Parts: sequence; structure tokens; C-alpha cells
Amino acid sequence: MRQVIKLLSLFALSAAPALAADLQPRDGWVVQDSAKSHAQLATDLRKAVKDNGLIVVTQAGPTKAAARRGITIPGNLVVGVFNNDYAVRVLELSTAAMIEAPIRFYVTEDADGSATLSYKTPSHVFAPYVTGADTALSDIARELDDRFARISQDALK
Repeated sequence: MRQVIKLLSLFALSAAPALAADLQPRDGWVVQDSAKSHAQLATDLRKAVKDNGLIVVTQAGPTKAAARRGITIPGNLVVGVFNNDYAVRVLELSTAAMIEAPIRFYVTEDADGSATLSYKTPSHVFAPYVTGADTALSDIARELDDRFARISQDALK
């Protein structure tokens, strides 16, 4: 039994870098390659968020915690962004939709040392909460789509 556990652990560790390679464009996602390092792209993303009027609400990633456990994995960071203006406006329309806030950017390190910036478009994230002919939530989501595109563009410069 111990040999099976060791074998599975080795497999999981050797497969970890390969798992990051599945970050491909998919419905509702924007996936953009960068020549920047993971650390630089993360720094530039946080600056771009602030410069574009949103706030970094959350940041989470397993890379440092894994390193403390002796496990090396590619850089991986999820950055949740939003602001109070959008929160109030969304809540006026849908309490349920606020479960999606903050909306997240994803910074992943590639095998060559560069990084990729990804995110689900806000219009995709909020689509399940848009009902009937009321377009107000869709309008907010499109505003956020534009803002997220600018943030992404600024972070990748």
C-alpha cells in the first residue's frame, strides 16, 4: 500500500507542471500570453487594476504554500477585483449575482518562464443572472468587460 501511495505522489508531482498547460481559450474566457515573468505580470496587473478604478479585493495562490511544503509548482495567482460602486449597482438588481464578486483575473506561469493572463469576461460571469427584458445587469457587465479589457491591456504592456 505504501508503494502505491508513493507512486501516486510521484505521479501527481510530475504531472503538476503539465496540468497548467490546459489553460486554453474557452467560452467566456480571455486568455493572453505574455513575455513577462509571473511576478512581473502579477505586479503590473495589480497596478493596472488600481489605474483603471477597481480595487484588488482578494489574492490567492498555492505556489508559496506548496514551496513551504517542499513542492515546486508553477506560479499561480488568482486576483479578485471589484469596487463598491459596482457592488451597490449590482445589488440593486440582483442579490444572487453578488456571489460572483469579486470577478477574477488569473496569472499563471508558463514552462518557459513567461506568464499568461486570463479571466472570465464579466458578461459571461453575470449572464446567468440576467432575466427578461431588463438589460441593466447586462449593461453593468459590458461596462466591466471594457474595464477588464483595459486592465488586461495595461498589465500586458
